[in-house]
Amino acid sequence: MEKLDRGLVAVKTGTGVLISWRLLGTEASSVSFNLYRNGVKLNASPITSSTNYLDTAGTTSSSYTVRAIVDGTEQAASAAVTPWAANYLDVPIQQPAGGTTPDNVAYTYNANDASVGDLDGDGQYEIILKWDPSNSKDNSQDGYTGEVFVDAYKLNGTRLWRIGLGKNIRAGAHYTQFMVYDLDGDGKAEIAMKTADGTKDGTGVTIGSSTADYRNSTGRVLSGPEYLTIFEGATGKALTTTNYDPPRGTVSSWGDSYGNRVDRFLATIAYLDGQRPSLVMARGYYTRTVLVAYNWRGGTLSKLWTFDSDTSGNSAYAGQGNHNLTAADVDGDGKDEIVYGAMTIDDNGGKLYTTGLGHGDALHVGDLNPNNTGLEVFKVMENTGATYGAAVWNAGTGAIQWGVYTGADTGRGMAADIDPRYPGEEVWATNGVGLYQINGTKISSTIPSSVNFGIWWDGDLSRELLDHNWDGSKGVGRIDKWNYTTSNTTTLLTATGTLSNNTTKGNPSLQADLLGDWREEVIWRKSDNTALRIYATTDVTSTRLWTLMHDPLYRLDVAWQNVAYNQPPHTSFYLGTGMATPAQPNIYVTP
Repeated sequence: MEKLDRGLVAVKTGTGVLISWRLLGTEASSVSFNLYRNGVKLNASPITSSTNYLDTAGTTSSSYTVRAIVDGTEQAASAAVTPWAANYLDVPIQQPAGGTTPDNVAYTYNANDASVGDLDGDGQYEIILKWDPSNSKDNSQDGYTGEVFVDAYKLNGTRLWRIGLGKNIRAGAHYTQFMVYDLDGDGKAEIAMKTADGTKDGTGVTIGSSTADYRNSTGRVLSGPEYLTIFEGATGKALTTTNYDPPRGTVSSWGDSYGNRVDRFLATIAYLDGQRPSLVMARGYYTRTVLVAYNWRGGTLSKLWTFDSDTSGNSAYAGQGNHNLTAADVDGDGKDEIVYGAMTIDDNGGKLYTTGLGHGDALHVGDLNPNNTGLEVFKVMENTGATYGAAVWNAGTGAIQWGVYTGADTGRGMAADIDPRYPGEEVWATNGVGLYQINGTKISSTIPSSVNFGIWWDGDLSRELLDHNWDGSKGVGRIDKWNYTTSNTTTLLTATGTLSNNTTKGNPSLQADLLGDWREEVIWRKSDNTALRIYATTDVTSTRLWTLMHDPLYRLDVAWQNVAYNQPPHTSFYLGTGMATPAQPNIYVTP
């Protein structure tokens, strides 16, 4: 996994400065810390029980460093930081110029989904941002769209590169899934995504033909070559380009003839051998479903396996995919499987199981029930004739533990520990499903107003709710706390001046443990698209955990969070009220 630095961050609060830092997954639990302000140690004795500290005398001009203590010996100091003036950091971004489609419709650009990776090997994350034109389309909609751009930024706003995907990549949530990960173990992340003739890499070199235009009269791209490109993270240079697999083939073989289902793409990173990451690209989930796994090693892209629901004996796996997926070691063999909605593909590309429950919009995989061994899946279903509108099953076997019949398209479902009275995570969904304990016992017919995202934000172990204030056309980011005694929510943060993405889905650009201790940060775009605003907590916590980005399941969840219908990341261990002390991550880091 990534060799991260200490991730030290300082945030000005009403009572001083909150400083927090990473406990790395490669460090023993016995490691302690000394914290320094302007070169003077603040703690009387080594800090052993947390990785955060409230400096009540701190100011915005203070400078902080932290030093680990290993076997009684103080280690080198971290890089020095000065406090954010507020509970957020604005990262300047450069909005592309708008344009006009061939049918004379003008469009502008909004900052959309984001990912992170260490692109230059300095131990710090860079932000990779997708720019979405205002006329982006769902696959079900006809119409031309503007070009999609993907940028890379340092946290100080320095733009490293811009990739333009060209006129032959349509804009929309289901078309461009960009994977950011160190695929070859050189300490620097690569970028992988679908490209086409006219894509221009970060150095200005065009892939394929610069003049080809395969858009038809409805604005769809249903002919012409399709490519998969691996880009160098530091420069945006195209390192290799190959034909995209699975190929388009006959449009109607994917479930319709007008171009909706043929262009439904998913992607993830997975440790298929248990040691090194692989790339998995996919196409289709309503009917035919194809997944292809690759390795990028030593400058060579090699194909590992292909799973195709059209192959003889695989027909039960057709139509089972979601608008999202998860890579996780569900069977305990040390290698990742692909939970592709209602079905799961083994690490070798073979069949593991299918529940037959069909397509859906939301999927959660993690240690949702600490009283059971292994991982669980909570998923909602779109098919009105499905046995369940929402269900929980054993992630390793597909054995359904319980479910709720709705007879309707159950479009939203969420899993998080929001009620400390019950062990494990609570789950809830729309269309009358209600709020449940993870064991299937119903708590209430009233559910939180947010059925979108969760975030570990304040000082306790419960997860907070990440949502937005939707006015019918746009949403302002917010974080809520579920009041389990009154069955309503209290707003902890309103991110004034920001906007959420993807209309009613209400997701931020990214939510992850990006800096500081194990708690999560959230990135929303500023409403004028001049910056990405990173919010961090101002609460002290007495809980000490290894950085979540060194938990393999959580880190892969962050990698695919930009895919189609975004979902919040989960950990491989139960993280919530009453949790056991997790085992140290079984990882090694890149050089």
